[in-house]
Amino acid sequence: MIIGGAGSGKSTLARELGQMLDLPVIHIDTIYWQPGWVMRSLDEIARLTKEAADGEAWVFEGNHSHTMAYRASRADMLIFLDISTSHRLWRIIWRIVKYHGRTRPDMGLDCPERFDWDFIKWVVDYRKNGRIRALKFMEEAPNHLIKRHLREPREVDAFLDSIRRETKQKQTDHKK
Repeated sequence: MIIGGAGSGKSTLARELGQMLDLPVIHIDTIYWQPGWVMRSLDEIARLTKEAADGEAWVFEGNHSHTMAYRASRADMLIFLDISTSHRLWRIIWRIVKYHGRTRPDMGLDCPERFDWDFIKWVVDYRKNGRIRALKFMEEAPNHLIKRHLREPREVDAFLDSIRRETKQKQTDHKK
């Protein structure tokens, strides 16, 4: 399970882990948003999230605090991408330019990328509110979880390298 602010790299990390570990990737935004940027009801989000999280194995990325506890109860690892605001803003601007007018693969259907000042303000304010909630969630998350608090892109790269090595070693051991 991967959490973090917008632009922290949750979707990218989820895709890479999904490919590496041959696991399905679930993006909370595909559950949260209906076509045209219409939010689903909280009950529907909870139901769809539970259905997805009840799968045998997955990489689930996204925040949505109302469903985090259930997802964490089903996860074996919790990764918090705690990337700086400036780095996240840079990624978001790049993402807006790259996908402007088109829907990203990790987004709900017919939710085209757009520039939105309210979203930018929300991104900037994350360090004052969302980050505090994420840190508290990490601290209080179930004890069975392996927890990773990654603060810089190079830490994310090192984490991925360690998973690659583990995966390669398991494949080698399996062949013996």
